[in-house]
Amino acid sequence: MRISANPLRGQQFPAVLLLIAAGLGLLLANLPTHDALAAFLDLHIAIPGTALDLSIAHWVSDGLLAVFFLVVAIELRHELTHGELDSPRKAVQPAIAATGGVLVPIAVYLLIAGGDSTTAPGWPIPTATDIAFALGVLAMFGKGLPSRVRVFLLALAILDDIIGIIFIAVLFADDVQWLLFGLAIVGVAVFWALSRLLHAKGHPLIAVAMALVGVITWGLVASSGIHATIAGVLLGLVMSPVPAGRTRHALEPTVNGAILPLFAFVAAFVVIPAVSITELSPAFWAIVVALPVGKIIGISLFGWLAMRIRPKGADPALPFADILAAGALGGIGFTVSLLLANLAFADDGGIRDQAILGVLVGSLIALVLSGIIVSLRARWYRRVASASS
Repeated sequence: MRISANPLRGQQFPAVLLLIAAGLGLLLANLPTHDALAAFLDLHIAIPGTALDLSIAHWVSDGLLAVFFLVVAIELRHELTHGELDSPRKAVQPAIAATGGVLVPIAVYLLIAGGDSTTAPGWPIPTATDIAFALGVLAMFGKGLPSRVRVFLLALAILDDIIGIIFIAVLFADDVQWLLFGLAIVGVAVFWALSRLLHAKGHPLIAVAMALVGVITWGLVASSGIHATIAGVLLGLVMSPVPAGRTRHALEPTVNGAILPLFAFVAAFVVIPAVSITELSPAFWAIVVALPVGKIIGISLFGWLAMRIRPKGADPALPFADILAAGALGGIGFTVSLLLANLAFADDGGIRDQAILGVLVGSLIALVLSGIIVSLRARWYRRVASASS
């Protein structure tokens, strides 16, 4: 197996970089640097002749993050057509586990924070799994684990991403301008046609035209009231496979090394509230519990049930301890959870900041817990392998 010399194409380094960026954002938000950085992030940049007038923070979360979702969508399409989810036989077990990994965290969140109308809208936040972080932890601590554990986790996290994308598209649309969105769909169709032409002809001017159409489509989606990152999803899903693969390969270092760390920094740039633990918002506690606890219970329970009812011809059942490890890794919400926190509480900065802190704390707990479980499980597999050799 060939290993890339570029650490930004790996799994461990990008995960560490994300954690550092989030920690730095949280630190600088609570030092005297806060006011100057907050003023900078609130600085608005408009595109003349359009309705686009976004702060620097929103250019990161709505603009740059759309590139991340483009790459995610390309991977989603590959897995759904040629990868780990290309048949019902492959998809049924992780799909059932992913369902538990969504329903149980929602139930936990609503149990803790659902009784208050100001905090109840945050229920989608703990449903996400951060693929980069989860695979990074697996790579760091999982030496010796069988490859099927990684395959199960990857399929599970991809299905989680699909659910997160649906939540963003459906729940957080605001006063949708259907004409603009219809024009965006036309842009997606033109992008699709150009990608096939690029596959057939390979002329660089076609790639330039695709980039231009992609930017215009993003602008139309952003102006329509649908969250701008959905543009990246739509474009990634329709791109022809060969250009899509090359695009993903070209963008991966930039996404891992710049876009995601920038988003993590901006999203984590929140002031820790000067209140006692008992005065923290129910949204904070709901997320802190729902991510590590709700995820591990939901994924493990539903995953165990999926293994019991798997169809004929399916892969061998994973041991419950391996499903437990995948469940712990699933609690690392981070990137998409941070985006969902910003969207769910966009109109209430105080609760939004506490929800973001909840994502950071809950994901950190899940990270530590999953590191311990994965390490113990990997050690057991290494011991078995050593005894049998």
